[in-house]
Amino acid sequence: MATTQKIKTFLWFDNNAEEAVRLYTSLFKDARILQELRCGDAGPGPKGSLMTAEFELEGQQFVAMNGGPHHRFNEAISISVTCETQAEVDALWSKLTADGGSEGKCGWLKDRFGLSWQIVPSALPRLLGHPDPARAARVMQAMLQMKKLDIARLEEAAR
Repeated sequence: MATTQKIKTFLWFDNNAEEAVRLYTSLFKDARILQELRCGDAGPGPKGSLMTAEFELEGQQFVAMNGGPHHRFNEAISISVTCETQAEVDALWSKLTADGGSEGKCGWLKDRFGLSWQIVPSALPRLLGHPDPARAARVMQAMLQMKKLDIARLEEAAR
């Protein structure tokens, strides 16, 4: 059985938390739903509908709740995913922007539920932190022109 993580990210959805949790757990190899609480006769939603779900993505636990339309996601909070390869960047980008998601700049996107994600190649901090300030500046300028980050283009800018 999974150990309980003391601090978890809590995600408030209108009424589509179950759909979101299913999508998010399908994106990562190490992902699972830990617990689902469903509404009973007393509500607050229709009997049998998801109230909350606890789930885990790559060792990080989250809670999702169907809380109604009172609160919306915004860019002040995002989930950042470090990717080792361009194939991983491309796959996550494609799946998270599908069906109503939207591309942002510099590796940011919003999924169809309005949650912001940063899909970041592991090479980016190394390239931006290069000891040669001119190289780092070229990488920064290249990144600022991109939506989905392209590792080859970032590395070329560094050269």
